[in-house]
Amino acid sequence: MGQNVLHDLTGKTAVITGGAGSIGSATAKLFLEHGASVVLVDRDADALAHITDSLKSSGQIASYVADVSDEKQTAGYIDYTVSRFGSIDVLFSNAGNFGIVRNIEDYPLDVFQSVLNVNVTGAFLAAKYAVPHMTRGGSIIITSSVAGLRGDPGVYGYITAKHALTGLMRVLSKELAPHGIRVNTINPGPVDNQFQANVETDLSKIIQRDATEFFNEIIPMGRHASPYEIAKSVYYLASDLSAFTTGITLSVDGGMSV
Repeated sequence: MGQNVLHDLTGKTAVITGGAGSIGSATAKLFLEHGASVVLVDRDADALAHITDSLKSSGQIASYVADVSDEKQTAGYIDYTVSRFGSIDVLFSNAGNFGIVRNIEDYPLDVFQSVLNVNVTGAFLAAKYAVPHMTRGGSIIITSSVAGLRGDPGVYGYITAKHALTGLMRVLSKELAPHGIRVNTINPGPVDNQFQANVETDLSKIIQRDATEFFNEIIPMGRHASPYEIAKSVYYLASDLSAFTTGITLSVDGGMSV
């Protein structure tokens, strides 16, 4: 009985940005199965509608089309969530983009700024507008990456952004701990999804070999994660199983960062 209570999200409301992606949608499904109400946020209206429709039979789910890097649109999806469900218990700030891989002299400024806008500004704004509607026991999870724990040539936008998210998480965790709100990052390694496939298609051309095989060779467990494996770790940080866990980077990368 006690363990079931720890796993239960009944009566809680979760906001998931990047909700149309594989990690966002897998996490939404898991949250719904454990009783949470979920609001999915994404700027891809068609993909968001498809995912939301596919999960309607699983529980209370709604969606909101927004660019997470835009302050007014962020205020919009937070206001919508509060008006629909009353409060916010879990914020999964998961929206992100990768950019490109180039030498420093060839890396475009607009691409660099775009990656920081979506990943870092998006997470900052999500917290800024969600926190006033969160109470003791709340949890903020920010998607960083194994890239936030290492450096690789040419990955200027993504790696800089993912490192910055660790700093944002640590500031938030210190500020919000007295209010009983936990803040952590989830740091996935390569995931078997379209986001990673796009990265690997471009990287294969640069390194002149199969980038999927390359990653599997440097991951001690020898494979990519499934979106559901990442979602389960997000669930741990969202639930009361992690009631005394704040300010950490949770690596879910098959040992890649070791």
